This record gives sequence, C-alpha cells and structure tokens, in this order.
Amino acid sequence: MALEGLRHLVECHCILPQFRNTNPAVYHKFIVFSVSEDDVVQPKLSQCNNCGIIHKIVDYCKSEIVHGLEDSSSLRTIDDIKVSMPQKLVEFLVPQNLDISLWELIEFILDNKVEKEIPLTKDDKTDLTQIKMLHIKSDGSFKVKTVTRQDTLVL
Repeated sequence: MALEGLRHLVECHCILPQFRNTNPAVYHKFIVFSVSEDDVVQPKLSQCNNCGIIHKIVDYCKSEIVHGLEDSSSLRTIDDIKVSMPQKLVEFLVPQNLDISLWELIEFILDNKVEKEIPLTKDDKTDLTQIKMLHIKSDGSFKVKTVTRQDTLVL
C-alpha cells in the first residue's frame, strides 16, 4: 500500500473582489492537502480561505460544498497541528506565515518519516530567483537552505 500526501487546488463558488466584474466568472481556488492510499484520496473537510465555506475533498482537485458546517469547531487548525511537532520546528515555521496545507504536509512528512524538501518562500524580482527550502530528514531533523536559480537565458 502506497501512502502519499499531496497539495492541490480545489475551486470554491466564491469570487475574489478583483474578479467580481469578469465574464465569465473567475471562481476562487485554494490549496488543500490530501492523503491518498493506492491512488484513492481519503475524504476530508477543508475550509475555503476566502469565504469560509466547508468543502468535502473527494479527489485531487475535486470537492463538494458541505452546507451547515460553516461554524464547525471540529476542523483542524494550525494550532492543532503544532502540538504534534518538535518545538524548534514550530518556532521556525510560525514566522513563515504558511497556510494550513503546508503545515499538514510537514506533519505528514514527519509522521511517515519521509525525507523531503519543501519550498517555503520565493523571491524573483530580478533575473535570479531565490527560494527558501525546508529540508526534512527521515529522522525528523530539519535544515533550512536557500537555492538560487538563474532565470534568464544565457546565449
């Protein structure tokens, strides 16, 4: 059985203010984290980060709106995830201002003892892109590094 974790987009029915007058309508999309086993996504509930409506994640990039749970206190929060992580890692992650899907991915990596690099932030104001990466080792230790990439074509 292959257990995998993946971040992906789902579409809500809400529209961000800057897209209110566009035709056709541009619906808001937000990132969620899902776990799949043998390519079958485990259903879960996620909350739209714009309008707060609850979505049942049914597959990668697919969700169904759940009515009547807008004020649910049973949805996991970043604070719920923090308690299962090493304090030093939490102290590093909090100022990074990450969305809940990244916190869930990091928790999944730690729980499953997977070695993985996760991009946290990116600056690309020049022809160079600088990316802050979190490298998590299979033993749970972590390291932060910066990767610089040349973005212009050199002939």
